[in-house]
Amino acid sequence: MTSSQTSPRPVRAVANSGRDLALIAVFAAFVAVCALLPAIPVGPAAVPITLQTLAIYITALTLGGTRATLAVTLYVLAGLIGLPVFSGGRGGFGTVASPSFGYLLGFIPGALLTGSLAYAALRRRLSGAGLFGAFVVAVLAGFALIQIFGIAGMMTNAHLELGAAVAAALIYVPGDLIKCLVAVFVALAVHRAFPALSRR
Repeated sequence: MTSSQTSPRPVRAVANSGRDLALIAVFAAFVAVCALLPAIPVGPAAVPITLQTLAIYITALTLGGTRATLAVTLYVLAGLIGLPVFSGGRGGFGTVASPSFGYLLGFIPGALLTGSLAYAALRRRLSGAGLFGAFVVAVLAGFALIQIFGIAGMMTNAHLELGAAVAAALIYVPGDLIKCLVAVFVALAVHRAFPALSRR
């Protein structure tokens, strides 16, 4: 086999890696932009309502587990090192002590779970109602995991009892369920427009 026959494969691999890195960076920035939109603090712990979770769900369903996890991790690390990318323009390691930090930390495993389940459905070549249902299950699984982290964060940093933390988290559930549904429709549209996204 000649070198001319083998050279296209590593070139394609490098190109794919470059596209993946670009997607990770773009979606990390997308999460940051959604987090910086005006937030409404609610509940006893004053955890803000933002479009941040919508961005997390869209990122996970669109990029899959690995790339979404890297994008969300990049976003969280950027905030922790001081960039003002968290809700309300906050940033810095001091946010570790905030009541909402549990949610921020939960975004990472939540993205991994949602993205992995979504791409498992795509690999099974589901379509139509089957794919829609699989995406709904995937995003709800990630939502539930993020809630667990969020409740734990409020118990730790806001010193709430379990019942009070759960009650505080319930305030966000209706809005987050709407975000989950919106994210599913957006991600399905993206995959229809760019089917190659799930092939790498």
